[in-house]
Amino acid sequence: MRVSQFPADRRLADIKRCAAVFGELHSDDANRFWRTEMIDFVAAMRSTGAGDEEIRRQAGLFLKAVQVELEQSFGRETNARR
Repeated sequence: MRVSQFPADRRLADIKRCAAVFGELHSDDANRFWRTEMIDFVAAMRSTGAGDEEIRRQAGLFLKAVQVELEQSFGRETNARR
């Protein structure tokens, strides 16, 4: 039996956590963080029986959601400074 994954772009706690970490990291540290996150993400998806295509799709959704959160948090910070 295959377990259905909760859509990656709706994992708000993980999205906000990753965006917050990215806000503090730069360059190599940010790259290492993201690689580790994706290794864990892929392992979790594979453990439920997800195939490569679904893993890629969900990883893309997650990345886009993190990017949107980063943009929104930057906008909130910018507005707070005004």
